[in-house]
Amino acid sequence: MPYVAIVGRPNVGKSTLFNYLVGQRISIVEDTPGVTRDRIYADVEWTGHTFTMVDTGGIDTVSEDVLLKQMRHQAEIAIEEADLVLFLVDGRSGVTSADQEVARILRNTKKPIILGVNKLDVPALFPHAAEFYKLGLGEPIPMSGGNRINLGDLLDLIVEALPKEQEEPYAEDVIKIAVMGRPNVGKSSLVNTILGENRVIVSDIPGTTRDAIDSLFEKDGHRYVIIDTAGLRKKSKITEDIERFSVVRSLRAVDRSDICLMVIDATEGILEQDKKIIGYAHERGKGLIYVVNKWDLIEKKDDKTADLFKKTLLQEMLFADYAPVIFVSAKTGQRVQKIFELVNLVSKEQNKRIATSALMELINEATLVTPPPQSRGKKLKIRYVAQADVKPPTLIFFVNDPELMHFSYLRFLENRIRQVYTFTGTPLKLVVRQKE
Repeated sequence: MPYVAIVGRPNVGKSTLFNYLVGQRISIVEDTPGVTRDRIYADVEWTGHTFTMVDTGGIDTVSEDVLLKQMRHQAEIAIEEADLVLFLVDGRSGVTSADQEVARILRNTKKPIILGVNKLDVPALFPHAAEFYKLGLGEPIPMSGGNRINLGDLLDLIVEALPKEQEEPYAEDVIKIAVMGRPNVGKSSLVNTILGENRVIVSDIPGTTRDAIDSLFEKDGHRYVIIDTAGLRKKSKITEDIERFSVVRSLRAVDRSDICLMVIDATEGILEQDKKIIGYAHERGKGLIYVVNKWDLIEKKDDKTADLFKKTLLQEMLFADYAPVIFVSAKTGQRVQKIFELVNLVSKEQNKRIATSALMELINEATLVTPPPQSRGKKLKIRYVAQADVKPPTLIFFVNDPELMHFSYLRFLENRIRQVYTFTGTPLKLVVRQKE
């Protein structure tokens, strides 16, 4: 999916525009420069085209304030990663020295750039946009994010300027695996053990792996691409500018993958940041395997230790408790090669298709045991269920009234489906639609 970065100096209306385009209030909007301190991501759909929009902190080219300096680097990194840059300026303020400096940075990027002249709240102010031709970035687009003026034309230009869909570089039978996790949990060591050679630098310093690295190989008649990603950590702990860039690349690596190996440090257990990383993969519909690394460092083990760890892990991860768990040591090689048995299983489950007749029989039995909910005297009726897609398996429920399908009942139906068909390691996408 293409990335579009909104950049500009502080307080030109980037967050207000971002919130409207993504359809929900994600970025904090205040009339104070520097409120948006980190990039925020969301998907935007327009005329059948979808892209990821990145909201950034403002580029302050003069101030040496530490926070503003970090925000400047954040924006520069977003520009580097973006496929297209939306440069926003304040039409009421006119061209400033800061705008000229940002324009100088953008002219050196060789990326497609759209210049939006914001805060022109009425068409009578549109002629003010002409002043911004002097930035040398092409035609300025007069608009108002706050008053929703000219945004349709702006989105048309974005869609037109986005790069065309790139061809998948790997054949369909290649299983793409992203290795995910916080820094220093042993991701690079795990990749090296899997590949049998030191293709990835291994160091005890968190954040050594800066970019996502692809390794294509064959094993037991199957072809794989393994993507070693830079470690993801809490935003408050991301201090190096280059490591901020790594976070973006890590998320994009997840988007490119079929299956994610979530590497967890056995000595630390599941942490809050792990849940966020897993949540991203889950929302993206990726296959998931929990790889508990450094199991050799757990000294006091008995025949119940692994089961207790697994039970605790899956209780913490109820929204993704469908994923298998394997305990390994990248350092000693213990059980590392068995990861591929799970990868092959999850890949098979991702591509599993269930006949409509079998699904209908299962759902009818489930509704007899636990009748659908009622609301205001109206009862939910499931008229038809069919599988529409794979990777992730997507099931469409045609009902009399979608509003009657409570989340808890949909969860009950998913659990019933998994009891029969397992779908190990893959999220299910359940869609509810109205059928007359």
